[in-house]
Amino acid sequence: MRQSYLDYAMSVNIGRALPDVRDGLKPVHRRILYAMFREGLLSSRRYSKCAGVVAMCSSGTIRMAIVAVYDSLVRMRRPSACATR
Repeated sequence: MRQSYLDYAMSVNIGRALPDVRDGLKPVHRRILYAMFREGLLSSRRYSKCAGVVAMCSSGTIRMAIVAVYDSLVRMRRPSACATR
């Protein structure tokens, strides 16, 4: 059981928590950007509320995922602490 849990934990960390080497995005960030592109939310267009973007991303998933998608969306916008120094 211990080995099975370690295998599962590693697959979750690799699949969700670590950014991809190719573009530096986590899967949730990629999902957000793709949903925004699919809906035509580009930088040259008018702004859209976060709730609409979150609803587009989390449709078909569990309700708790709404908080995770919103948090990821906000963190994508914020400059990192290292960049401000």
